Amino acid sequence: MATLHINGTPYTVDADLEAPLLWVIRERLGLTGTKFGCGIGECGACTVHFDGSAVRSCSKTVDDAAGREITTIEGLHPEGRHPLQLAWIAEQVPQCGYCQSGQIMQAAALLAQNPDPTNEEIVTWMAGNLCRCATYLRIKRAIKRAAREG
Repeated sequence: MATLHINGTPYTVDADLEAPLLWVIRERLGLTGTKFGCGIGECGACTVHFDGSAVRSCSKTVDDAAGREITTIEGLHPEGRHPLQLAWIAEQVPQCGYCQSGQIMQAAALLAQNPDPTNEEIVTWMAGNLCRCATYLRIKRAIKRAAREG
């Protein structure tokens, strides 16, 4: 048994401590906004926050998560109206949308640390999050919009 603090709520889960956090979030807790992409921490689809820092939940275990405040896309804003979520809509970022929750979580960690990033800082920070639809220019515009309007 492990207690995980996710989106401000404690959850006690009966899971192997070495199980990937991604599967506990999705399968045990039903928070399916966090996506499975590659399973090796390279694509970013599974990005969540540990104490405000962006991490790949497929590469973190339940044991890694114990004692941390975890935020998933569902916890970014209670009504889905975080400045980044609104900017994503305004800039029409998603095509297929599969990677977008990970993209938004990565961008939220950036803006929390750097509320007015340059284009170069955005590109560097977001480089590990892949979008097979290649909406990178829209992603960058949405981040800039959220920084201005947020």
